[in-house]
Amino acid sequence: MACGRNDPVPALNPASLAGLSLTSGIDHCNGLTITVYGLTITSFAILSFPTDAGTGCMPVAVTDSQGRRTGIDAMFKAAKQNRIFQDVVEQIQETILSGKLKPGEMLPSERELKAMLEVSRGTLREALRVLEQKGLIEIKLGVGGGAVVQDMSYDQMNESLALLIRYQKVSLQHLSEFRVGVEGRVTALAAARATPADVIRLKSMLEQARQFVEKGSDFQKEFVEVDKQIHLALAEITGNPVYISLHHTVHDNIDQYYEAFLSMEQRELEENFSDLGSIIDAVEKKDVDQARQLAEAHVLRFNHYMENREA
Repeated sequence: MACGRNDPVPALNPASLAGLSLTSGIDHCNGLTITVYGLTITSFAILSFPTDAGTGCMPVAVTDSQGRRTGIDAMFKAAKQNRIFQDVVEQIQETILSGKLKPGEMLPSERELKAMLEVSRGTLREALRVLEQKGLIEIKLGVGGGAVVQDMSYDQMNESLALLIRYQKVSLQHLSEFRVGVEGRVTALAAARATPADVIRLKSMLEQARQFVEKGSDFQKEFVEVDKQIHLALAEITGNPVYISLHHTVHDNIDQYYEAFLSMEQRELEENFSDLGSIIDAVEKKDVDQARQLAEAHVLRFNHYMENREA
């Protein structure tokens, strides 16, 4: 909602103050004092994100009848001096993760954040770089630029796990323990929730796998890729985004273990294919317990092969 310096303040309730926009360029909208339903807006600042009326002024310092700060200014407080950098990161991170700032919205300007947090430009910029690396914000340069809040994805949250697996910082035993539990649970849920269309999809992928097995070990990479897609499909059937994301993280990065420790010759190809066929058969029959046991046995068997080769 827009108004000029001399315009009467429209009727607003406290919940709508965040949408108040003053478009007058005089004095950069600073120095105004407006009282709305018991809330006193004591200062305004130009922020670089659009409002309903285009780029304008948003209330920065808002106090209630008891003098307590509300609105944008209440999002942040002076950083703790004994851990100033960490506190800046944690305050902004908490504001984003708690939903006070939504994806697509911009953080207050660098000048405003410095004033609110009482930190130097260098400390603030370093904190913003850390938040950008975490995927919480994107820093846009140029006119109208600033720190834009990003929508969190499971891929970003699983990045550390992906790096551990990709660079083999997890032992085969630990990876097996993790996969046995997750793969068994996922396959059991898939058996309980699979639709006829899901089963048709799984069988189609199994047929692709069969063709690569028949072509022999020269097509082991193609077979392993189909094997991966079957595991991911089982996770997708659960409808649980956490399992889906974990499966992507593991299966997108586990190739290094296969290449280093797994000899995928014809015998292993046929055995793997047989396991997949049995698992899909159990899913089709909605045999939850059998599906779980088969998936767990499959992971344990091939992990045993890798451990033997590692030794």
